[in-house]
Amino acid sequence: MAQIRFMRKTVLVTGAGTGMGRAAALRLADEGAQIALVGRRYDPISQLQADIEAAGGNAVAIACDIADNDAVAATVGKTIERFGRLDAVFANAGILGDFKPLAVTDADDFDVLIGTNIRGTFFTIKHCLPFLEGGSILVNASWTAGAAMPGAGAYASTKGALLAMMRTFAVEQGPRNIRINAINPGIILTTMADDVIDPVFAKRLAAHTPLRRNGVSEDIAGTVAWLLSDDANFVTGQEITVDGGYTIGGLRP
Repeated sequence: MAQIRFMRKTVLVTGAGTGMGRAAALRLADEGAQIALVGRRYDPISQLQADIEAAGGNAVAIACDIADNDAVAATVGKTIERFGRLDAVFANAGILGDFKPLAVTDADDFDVLIGTNIRGTFFTIKHCLPFLEGGSILVNASWTAGAAMPGAGAYASTKGALLAMMRTFAVEQGPRNIRINAINPGIILTTMADDVIDPVFAKRLAAHTPLRRNGVSEDIAGTVAWLLSDDANFVTGQEITVDGGYTIGGLRP
């Protein structure tokens, strides 16, 4: 029997059309949440809305590029107009950018990543905060923020910045009983990851993971639901790594 931790609660999920955002939205809807599905492309979130409603849930699809400040503000407004409240946010949307060594990364590469990963996440949190009365915000960061993956240096830099942002927001918003945390997913095989992880590389990564497999989006969804739920009501300012043990140091048997 599914847990019903989000009955009559509204959750806004960015990057909801694919991967971790989609899996999390489905999990949250299954636990009773009404979901604002936010994504740059309308078709995937529209299909997800249809899937959630076909299962008896309640959702609305809102096309939005989170790098656009005004568009994010309008999106939050549409969410309130539709559901009348906002209880939790999964700030999941992000981009990987070009996979290249830092020595050949240029300013434009950083600008694109900063626009979505840092500014877009900031816009999301900023515009949601006035409508939260308590509740929870979860940022999707990355294992690369605390380790190293050659080629992903610019991306990792933006994710490290998100962790600093998260901790500051957690302290500032704590007196309002708003909890703000982050997850650091490990090697999760999503459409975005497919751009840089071919099958041979994927096998190497899985061999380094104690659980001997790479993750899938559904492996993240349970942690997202827990951190956004009242079950985690004394957890704030934390980063939770969900990686099958990939980032554990030392040798492997």
